[in-house]
Amino acid sequence: MSLKEWYLEYQIHNNRPGLLGDISSLLGMLAINIVTINGVDNMKRGMLIRSSNDDQVARFQAILETIEDISVIKVREPRLRDRLAIRHGRYIERDADDKKTFRFIRTELGLLVDFMAEQFKRDGHFLVGIRGMPRVGKTESVVAASVCANKRWSFISSTLLRQTVRSTLAEDEMSEDHIFIIDGIVTTMRSTEKHRMLVSDIMRLPAVKVVEHPDIFVRETEYELDDFDCIIELRNDDSEEITYEVVESGFSSFDIS
Repeated sequence: MSLKEWYLEYQIHNNRPGLLGDISSLLGMLAINIVTINGVDNMKRGMLIRSSNDDQVARFQAILETIEDISVIKVREPRLRDRLAIRHGRYIERDADDKKTFRFIRTELGLLVDFMAEQFKRDGHFLVGIRGMPRVGKTESVVAASVCANKRWSFISSTLLRQTVRSTLAEDEMSEDHIFIIDGIVTTMRSTEKHRMLVSDIMRLPAVKVVEHPDIFVRETEYELDDFDCIIELRNDDSEEITYEVVESGFSSFDIS
């Protein structure tokens, strides 16, 4: 039988000495291997485990549920968020009402880059929106994630180094393996008709597109937030509010340099 991985997460009620050793010994007796282990939240531990026997994993779960010191939270095939939680020691925060929205703060840029890189590895059309105030690290994170995903990137509009407003692309840039980066404010308020036609062409490509300031982009175009497959919010800290109060139709004093 082929080996299969599961994600196990449990809450610790009594962190007594030897608890992890007991669980590890139990896994060993059932011929289940530990791939990775880490704390994923306050008094929670996550594991990636591997076995060729589904029945042994079910037996392991049943035994764990008899241990009073812990409560089993999840036993399932690992998802992307599970793997990243194991790698970084915390779960990505997800909006309770909008499951497409994921929240990060600036100290979590490593986690954000890993998350976006996995999204960027997709084939076909995938539209990502990223919200955030000036100089929080939005564009830099997108570029770093593109590198991690081993994909080339093209700025269609940007203010990272100087204002970029593209009206044409080289033939090798019109590739499905590119990451296309669009600044929603620059594209809708500081661009030419040729640029907007190029953006329309790119939006139809079966490739990954990243739109910074998606709320302005949808306000000024025919696109809607429902068209986005994923929305990322990046803040300097948990208390920061992302606002566009100074952005007015046709003109922006929003400092996005």
